[in-house]
Amino acid sequence: MKPITIIKNRSDIGAGTRGSDLGIDAIEIAAINQHNGFFNEHPFVDVPSHNETIYNKKFFEIKHRLGFVLEQCQRVCNSVSEILKQNQFPLILSGDHSSAFGSLAGIQKAYPNKTIGVLWIDAHADLHTPLSTPSGNVHGMPLAAALGFNNENLAVNKTNQETLTLWENLKKVGGDPPKVLPKHLVYFGVRNTEEPEDKVIKQNNIKNYPVHEIRHRGLERCVNETLERLSDVDMIYISFDVDSMDCDLISKGTGTPVSKGFDIDEVVAIIDRIMESKKVVSLEVTEVNPLLDNKGNRMAEAAFEVIQRLFQKK
Repeated sequence: MKPITIIKNRSDIGAGTRGSDLGIDAIEIAAINQHNGFFNEHPFVDVPSHNETIYNKKFFEIKHRLGFVLEQCQRVCNSVSEILKQNQFPLILSGDHSSAFGSLAGIQKAYPNKTIGVLWIDAHADLHTPLSTPSGNVHGMPLAAALGFNNENLAVNKTNQETLTLWENLKKVGGDPPKVLPKHLVYFGVRNTEEPEDKVIKQNNIKNYPVHEIRHRGLERCVNETLERLSDVDMIYISFDVDSMDCDLISKGTGTPVSKGFDIDEVVAIIDRIMESKKVVSLEVTEVNPLLDNKGNRMAEAAFEVIQRLFQKK
């Protein structure tokens, strides 16, 4: 295992609900309350954010969101790329999921001639674009950007040229699109999608392992199939959105909680098995929102338990 550098990306400008910018501090507090020194054992990088822009009344216009997310993704891209070039492992803690695109862009920037596979552990597919989004929230768009999609044939919104230009510029962060091919993307736990996303998944033959399938067929079999599917990639990026976990079992401490998700043991087992491939170059943990937690700081505690079990035994 390469040395870990923690990236703290407290941005929540891509989310529809405020508070995920506090998720990183909540995870650190979970460690402190356990008298666990994990965050003192590894160097870290603090990524500046644009969170102050939420106080601008124009913020909720999608073109403004995209502009700020574009800048944030460039910052994350640069941080990830630099850490990878130093032969270290970026453990990325992010506020909302929109900047996961920046993480992928950073891997592409560091390794422009390598093929990237993506394991996306999430309740949501995050395949919208400015044309297809029902909410305007950019945290529902990072994979569409990474795949280089526009979703023109699924458009439900009228967008201006400024928005379309920002979207094209976003896709180019870190290098030319796409960052990943549909055949090299595998979902675990996706169970809350809109019709346009369902069509994108079907049209591009993107594989999703729902929670019920993993429990019915067996986690080991599903992970082995995933590793086979990603056998021809050079490296793997794992994105772990905490809403992939069961909000009734764990807590509702995330912006878009969904029932019938994973438990902690399942998340750890999935990630651990993929990491055994020795291809994983970065892990991102995202969308902890302590302001929404109905059980104190439980979601952050669960996120830290995943991190601790994956890395403190290495």
